[in-house]
Amino acid sequence: MNKKPAWLRVRLSDTIKYNSVNEIIKSHKLTTVCEEANCPNRVDCYSKKTATFMILGNQCTRNCRFCNITQGDLEEPDLLEPQRIAMAIKELGLAHAVITSVTRDDLHDQGASLFVNTIKAIKNISHKTIVEVLIPDMQFDTSAIDMVIDAEPAVINHNVETVPRLYEAVRPEADYKRSLDVLRYIKKKNPNIVTKSGFMLGLGESMDEVRALISDLKEVGIDCLTIGQYLQPSPDHFQLVEYIRPEVFDTLAVYAKSIGINGVASAPLVRSSYYAKDLYEQMLSTSGDHQV
Repeated sequence: MNKKPAWLRVRLSDTIKYNSVNEIIKSHKLTTVCEEANCPNRVDCYSKKTATFMILGNQCTRNCRFCNITQGDLEEPDLLEPQRIAMAIKELGLAHAVITSVTRDDLHDQGASLFVNTIKAIKNISHKTIVEVLIPDMQFDTSAIDMVIDAEPAVINHNVETVPRLYEAVRPEADYKRSLDVLRYIKKKNPNIVTKSGFMLGLGESMDEVRALISDLKEVGIDCLTIGQYLQPSPDHFQLVEYIRPEVFDTLAVYAKSIGINGVASAPLVRSSYYAKDLYEQMLSTSGDHQV
C-alpha cells in the first residue's frame, strides 16, 4: 500500500492543552482508548480537552484483526476506577464524556456493573456532563445490557465495524447479527436513549455491501452513525486494501441521511468518539424527538 494520502495527514494542535489533558489522565491512573488504539486524532482531541476513557483494563478476551488492543493477562475490575474517571471528567470540565471498554467475555456480567458504576459516578460528580458509552456486544446477555440501559446514559454505542462478509476474516469471534440484535434491543427497551454505531472502510468491502449495512443499521433504529477509514496498526493486522477518497465518505453520509439516520459523521479520520458531542447535538437538532 502506498503512503498515506494528503487527506489522512493529521495537523498538530495545541500541544500545551494536549500535555495538560495527558497529565490529568496519568494522575488519575486512567486508560484511554485514544492511546491504546493509537488513534490518529488523539492530539486533536486532547487539545480540545476531550478523551474516551477505557474501563476494565487494557487486555481483551477477543482478537479482532483490525484492532491495536491485544490479548493478554486479564485484570480484575478496578472498583475504584469509576470514581477516578468521574473526578478526571470534572477536572477536565467535559460537557460530553465517552466511556468504552475492552471485551470481557470472562466476567459473569460482561463488565456491565463497572459501566453502571462509572455512569453513576459521573452523574454524581459532574451532573451536567452528557454520558455516552461504547459497549461490546456482551454476548447479547440481555441481563447485562439491561443494567447499562437502566443506568440511563444519554447515548449507547455499539459498533458493527465492517460488512458481514468480512466478519470471519476481520472479527472472527464476533457476529454481525448479534451486533444488530444488541442495537435493536437497546432501542426497543428504551427509545429515549440515543443509539449509535459505526464501521470502517478500506477492508475490501463493496459499496453495495456498505449501503446494505447502512440500511440494516437504520432498520434496527440507530440515531447516529460514524464511518471512517481503516488504518492498519501493524503488518500483523488485517491488511489495508485501499484508501477511500473523501468524496465517497460524503456520498455515504448523504445516503445515510436520506434513509433517516439523523446524526452522521463520515470522513476518513472519523472514529467512534471523534467529535461525539457535535454528532450528538447534530442528531438532536435534526430529529427533535429525543428526551434525554
